[in-house]
Amino acid sequence: MRVTAVARLMATATCTAFRGALEGTGERVGRRVLLERVVFLAELSQELTGALVAARWDEESLDVLAAGIDARGETLPSKGWMALRRLNWPQDVPSPAGVYVPDRVRRGVEEYAARTLRLALHRRTVVTGVLATWPADPSRRTGAEWVALRAALPAGVSGAEIRNRTRQIRQFMAEHQQLPAGLCVLEGPPQVAPQVLLAAMDRQQVTLARVDEASARLRVKLPLCAAPAAGRDWAWHVIDIRLPGTIAPDAMLHTPTLRPTPAGRIAVDLPHSRPVPATQASGHTVALGFDWGVNTLLTGTLGRLTGRGPTRRVLTDGRPLVFDATTASAALHRLRDVREHLAAKRDHCRALADGLGSPHLAWGERLDRARVLEAEHRRVCARIRHLNTALAWSAARWAVDQAAALGASVIYLEDLATLEARGHRRGNARLSGQVRGTVTEAIRHLAAKAGIAVVTVPARGTSRLCPGCLGTLTHHPAPDRLAERGWKWAQCTGCGLSMDRDHAAARRIVSRGLLAQAHTVTERATGTRTIRTTVEGTVALARRPRKTTRRLRRQRQTETAPRPRGPKATEGKGHPTPGRPVDPRGRGTRRAVEQAPDQKTSRRMPDVRTVPATTPASGAVQRPAGHDTTTPAAFGPVPGHGVPASDRMRLSRRTCRRRARAAERTGFHHLHTTEVHPLTPRFGPSDGDRRRPRRARKAWKPQAHTEF
Repeated sequence: MRVTAVARLMATATCTAFRGALEGTGERVGRRVLLERVVFLAELSQELTGALVAARWDEESLDVLAAGIDARGETLPSKGWMALRRLNWPQDVPSPAGVYVPDRVRRGVEEYAARTLRLALHRRTVVTGVLATWPADPSRRTGAEWVALRAALPAGVSGAEIRNRTRQIRQFMAEHQQLPAGLCVLEGPPQVAPQVLLAAMDRQQVTLARVDEASARLRVKLPLCAAPAAGRDWAWHVIDIRLPGTIAPDAMLHTPTLRPTPAGRIAVDLPHSRPVPATQASGHTVALGFDWGVNTLLTGTLGRLTGRGPTRRVLTDGRPLVFDATTASAALHRLRDVREHLAAKRDHCRALADGLGSPHLAWGERLDRARVLEAEHRRVCARIRHLNTALAWSAARWAVDQAAALGASVIYLEDLATLEARGHRRGNARLSGQVRGTVTEAIRHLAAKAGIAVVTVPARGTSRLCPGCLGTLTHHPAPDRLAERGWKWAQCTGCGLSMDRDHAAARRIVSRGLLAQAHTVTERATGTRTIRTTVEGTVALARRPRKTTRRLRRQRQTETAPRPRGPKATEGKGHPTPGRPVDPRGRGTRRAVEQAPDQKTSRRMPDVRTVPATTPASGAVQRPAGHDTTTPAAFGPVPGHGVPASDRMRLSRRTCRRRARAAERTGFHHLHTTEVHPLTPRFGPSDGDRRRPRRARKAWKPQAHTEF
């Protein structure tokens, strides 16, 4: 009997409460009243949590929390609120005067404070290591200083994090003329958000039950006023939650987190889990590697590991997989410019109001203008967030569909924790503003459902070396501008490789993943997998299969069923078809050696037009082959220009209808992606199957549109 390993996939979905009622009396509670009571509880939790974190924001408390041992020498519990109570820390923060806070509410406060302090331990470790090995020149460390710093830091700390902390310490030194004593001096207490962690409470404060596939019911005690003085000021509320379609019917729901949103709604962060097939960290033969880009959000390629031991190598079919989000990225950049413009105007109005003072007549007008700008700024920020989320999940869904269709068991992503915007380089700045973290998490979530592993590989040098010979690449703007320096096109002078830079990097990523999969490390807390050891290897291009020529077809027919001698009996044809010339090298191709000028060799359409496109007489306009510049592009009159008033409305309606149909046909923002389809025949040679895939003979062209 074969047993398949099964794991549980944890995810969090943000839901919205759409109905509430008091449990004892059955009184319906409106959304506004329900929101007010959730705000009362969230603000109370925020006040108590902030006070507890500020009271324990010192090096001694962080040392005790990092050691994980209490005063009696026993190990602290994993639950945060239990660990803080073992240390007797909550006694330092009493409840506000005249306010009754149930013990279960204080549990949520202590859990939130413990999580905040534990998150600061990693930052404290990095700052301590940087301070212990502070270099003579902070702007440029030597090789020995980097070795000493890496020895003082834990494994997995990226270079970008080290540079950020170094920059922060340098700024502190410029202000105070000395090095900080630690993280607590370098930074103030972390800010906490107004939210309620219901996971730390038990059934005396909260219960959750699923009603049907689309809704769930949450019972929670909420305060009836801002400052509840006794237990009678707390009441059970029954809140109906509408579940999104991403939560499967067989998913197990867990205790959520409540938080009010600026839009006046109650957000319910609902964790849920479902069983998924367990994935392996190593032993993969077919993989998909993706590289990040600026406009092309994801560029991938397929790789197969062949051979064993020192003869191992990676094969690729040469077909690029592209998720082109140029138009969506342009919209995001425009929205970011609008957001920065609104923020500058808001700050300017506030500065003018502060300078004028309250007695001035224009003081209230400036503040009103600042409030309007603040509301518009929040609206633009919400739009950016929604567009980023939609773009990220659309890219993740496409990547996982490609992996499932191609039979890949693992997806290798570039670990861009080391990427940062340096100086005035616009490329890195635009990359830093993308939603790569959301895309990575979405790919991990969707790939876990499909039983596909996701592993990150080192990103350093993926675009610098050639995937075919490991030589140094030169980068140019385009394949026809190799004399200029650029970043889009890569060329290797050693092996003659010439392709898109992101496509070449994707080959290097899939090679690093397959060759170094034995060094995969899995984090116990999060389950994420990464490869920190770089193993270099070349990537070979799988050859195209031989075409089935007429000579091979006749040979196969002769082997299966002997053909009678003589011409082929065909109605209306009195002579046999003359044989085509054969290559003297004996390869059975259709290549003609010497033939008459009037003899036809093939009816196959050429891949590229051999006749140049027509150009205007002036020769000022240059167009690619296949685009006729003399063909008239417009038909009919243009509305509003020499058209009678009676016909303008008819032409306008026709134009609007045509544009609406085009928008429905291409989708929102016109995202161009490579079509998802399996390879036929199967990719790569295997036992008993010597067929090879047919690689693309042209550069990539948009084949499909993705709507999100």
